[in-house]
Amino acid sequence: MSDNNTHFVVERPGVLSLIQDAGRFGQTHLGLTQGGPADRFSFNWCHNLLGNAHTCSALEVVIGGLKLKSNCQTVGCVTGAETNVTVNGKLIPMWCTFVINAGDVIEFGFAAKGLRSYFSVSGGFTIKPEFGSCSTVVREKVGGLSGEPLKQGDKLPMLAIDDADSNTLPTLDSYTIDAKAIPTFESTVTLRVILGYQQDWFSDLDIRRFFCNNYQISKQFDRMGYRLKGPKITANKTEMLSEGITLGAIQIPADGQPIILLNDRQTIGGYPKLGSVLSIDLDKLSQCKQGDVVRFEAITIEQAHNILHFEQHRQAQINIVKKACS
Repeated sequence: MSDNNTHFVVERPGVLSLIQDAGRFGQTHLGLTQGGPADRFSFNWCHNLLGNAHTCSALEVVIGGLKLKSNCQTVGCVTGAETNVTVNGKLIPMWCTFVINAGDVIEFGFAAKGLRSYFSVSGGFTIKPEFGSCSTVVREKVGGLSGEPLKQGDKLPMLAIDDADSNTLPTLDSYTIDAKAIPTFESTVTLRVILGYQQDWFSDLDIRRFFCNNYQISKQFDRMGYRLKGPKITANKTEMLSEGITLGAIQIPADGQPIILLNDRQTIGGYPKLGSVLSIDLDKLSQCKQGDVVRFEAITIEQAHNILHFEQHRQAQINIVKKACS
């Protein structure tokens, strides 16, 4: 069973590795944003394969380079960006559960396609929540082990497999999902947008310009938001009171270059907003990097509801299957 000595040791933290759970909600009145996984599909399916609740914690590994050593037996899974992951130097398949023994070293290469991968273990990591969540938001210094990314020497506490199961652990079945359900990570993505109540602050020409042109992701992108480069969009009203900001909101600052706000966004802001990106499309955006191309497609709120219901149905049909992950 778990105890204070059941953990992974961080031998190398990688480029950026963050503890995340489903997110921190109901705390915006304190100025605390939601955090949580940038790619919810990959995060959720990491837990689905392990039999965990979606409220369990996982590591969000950005770009790669993470190296961990386990001191107990458990079962792990890695999903998300295409990354070479090894256990004791042996390559393991992604989107598939695998056995971790005491002394095993898990090492992440650098993402070949996509940007963020997710790693968790049976039962998740046992991190003490702050304000209802253990999600790390570095800007707010909250969550995780110390409100910071993982550092060399950190210990990640976890639940160990019960000693009674230890003799059978190496022969546990491995589980994966249908290959057709595993997302591909493209350098050009189309994001569906629901126009907001401030759309009247933009001319018809500017709205057409926004939807008829490609934008590139600039070097200014992180978990707060993605700043784009492309045709300038101008609002005919720039002075406004600050107001709450939703996930996926598209802000248009004074320079006319759109900013799509993500999980670690500020809770209020005063820039005009053209609309919001459909929530499930943010998974695709969060796997993009500098230079990738973004296109936009306008949809109605009714279409958005239909798309979300269809996606829920699609995911419910994804099969978890046994696989020899040797």
